[in-house]
Amino acid sequence: MTDRDAVGDAGPGRLVIVGTPIGNLGDLSPRAIEALASAAVVACEDTRRTGRLLAHAGVRAERLMAIHEHNEPDMAPVVVDMIAAGKTVAVVTDAGMPGISDPGERVVAAVAAADLPIDVVPGPVAFVAGLVASGLPTARFVFEGFLPRGGAERRTRLAHLAREPRTIVLYEAPHRLAATLADLTTGLGGKRRVALARELTKLHEHVWRGDLDGACAEVEQQPPRGEYVLVIEGAPPSEPATDDAISEAFARHRATGAGTKQAAAAVAAELGVSQRRAYQIGIA
Repeated sequence: MTDRDAVGDAGPGRLVIVGTPIGNLGDLSPRAIEALASAAVVACEDTRRTGRLLAHAGVRAERLMAIHEHNEPDMAPVVVDMIAAGKTVAVVTDAGMPGISDPGERVVAAVAAADLPIDVVPGPVAFVAGLVASGLPTARFVFEGFLPRGGAERRTRLAHLAREPRTIVLYEAPHRLAATLADLTTGLGGKRRVALARELTKLHEHVWRGDLDGACAEVEQQPPRGEYVLVIEGAPPSEPATDDAISEAFARHRATGAGTKQAAAAVAAELGVSQRRAYQIGIA
């Protein structure tokens, strides 16, 4: 047995990144339970939620410490000091793997920069579960997490995704799902295949498969519930953009409220043309 097989053995402190269930508590692995039980400190998003998970696993933690999106920059140096002093710190989030659209990235970066030991106890990840259940190609994909809420940043990201050839995986909250599907339909085209996965590993797990037009209609009929994983078909191989295609795309982006420069930038990203060409054709 190596030192990485026995997390928490006597010796230098270390950071242990622990994956936790995304819904079904039966997915908490024996190794994860061992890591949580042997840690001097369990850093978590919500101490109450993690406390319930530990109680389910029969683990009595020595200490729970809250690290969430609002305090992670301040708490990362604290974790480094603890590990440097010889403590083992396990980091978890409310669900899934720390650092994947959840807190943890800054803590890991700080510990790595200090050249201190880091272990990973793998666990469930919602976007992977959604991807493999989607029925769409899985050999090459891109994980985008949550899209920007709005403005030019959102339009630019959607424009990039419009010509992304790999399968695209997104997260979305139920109250923003309809708006995001509408934006995806406008930017990527309504016939692009998509899978909507919700309540993964839970009692009411459901995966809807169809195209973006159908997804918009589905959400109108069935109010969204729970967090969603969206898996979207990649873009087909494209021909060089014609002036008409550039003009049409420019008008479409202007119709969403983008300024001329913003629309030109979005068209350049979407069609793979220069921003200068997009601007000149768009205002002609």
